[in-house]
This record gives sequence, C-alpha cells and structure tokens, in this order.
Amino acid sequence: MQKSTAWILGALMLAMLLVLGVSCAKKTVTMEAEPTEEEMAVEGAAAQQAAEDAAARREAELAKMSDAERQRHEAAMMAEEARMRAFVEENIHFDFDKYDLKPKAMMSLDEKAAFLREHPEVRVLVEGHCDDRGTNEYNLALGDRRANSAKNYLVRSGVADSRITTISYGEEQPLCMEQAESCWWKNRRAQFQVR
Repeated sequence: MQKSTAWILGALMLAMLLVLGVSCAKKTVTMEAEPTEEEMAVEGAAAQQAAEDAAARREAELAKMSDAERQRHEAAMMAEEARMRAFVEENIHFDFDKYDLKPKAMMSLDEKAAFLREHPEVRVLVEGHCDDRGTNEYNLALGDRRANSAKNYLVRSGVADSRITTISYGEEQPLCMEQAESCWWKNRRAQFQVR
C-alpha cells in the first residue's frame, strides 16, 4: 500500500511539473493595429515639418560659415551625393542559373554595407532580376533568391534586417534585349533602390 501511494504521489508531482512547464511556455501574441489614414497624415506632416526644420538649420549654419568652410561643406555634400549615386547605380551580377555571390559582387556589397552603416536613416530595396531564359515562374523564384542573397550578405555585414526589403522582377525588367551572353549577363543582376 505504501508503495502504491508513493507511486501515486510521484505521478501527481510529475503531472504538476509538466502542467507548470507547459503553462510557462505559452506566449502572448499581440497584433498591432494598422494605422488609420488620419494617423498616417499626421505622421507625414510631422516628417515634412522635420525635414523643413532640418533644411532651415542647414541654411542657418551655411550662412555662419566662411567661404572656405562653405566650400569644404559643399565638397563633402557632393562626395556624399556621388556615393549615393554609386550605391544605386552599381548592380551586382550573377552567373547563369545561379544566385551565389561572386568575389566582385561581395566587394560591391561591402561598399554598400559601409555606406548603409554610416547612414542609418537609409532604407534599401533589393531587386532580383534574371535573363529571359526559363519560365516566368522559375525566373521569379531565381530573382527572389538573388535579392535575398544580397540582402543576407548586407545583414551579415552589420546592416539591420528591418532596413532592407526585397522584390523579384524575374525577367520582366531587362536592361538589354539582345539574345547574346553579353546582354543576358547585364540582366542577371541585383539592383538597389534607396527608399
């Protein structure tokens, strides 16, 4: 009798521990409500006002500068604009039916990652593109893998995942229409848009 009582108590204790363990593992998931049009309008107006305030401060700072300081400032601004253009205009390219990054693409992505780390306010859209060989469905999937390959490299290089979105255009937005490898190579790319 004592043996069966001990077993029953042991089983009850084990059951209680299991219940406690399962109940502790539950998560509460909360859903964020979509912003209303009014909230989005207020947010847009606030962003517009912040941009206008920043522009006014820059103008006031420029007015206080000497000619030499103003020239240095303008040269620095032109250099940053050139870096932004290079960021957008420099595509990375892929081999036929591949989405792995080649060394030249990695060097380009290293420069893009450095730019993004220096400019935490910049968000980027990575577009995946293919040449016109293969089905539309296949090329959309391949373009997606190419865009995500570039995104994952940037994230591993220290850029926040939340700042990068991807999209695949497959073969729908070619840069070149000729039926030759030199043309197909231009179309097998990841392209970058600043948002």
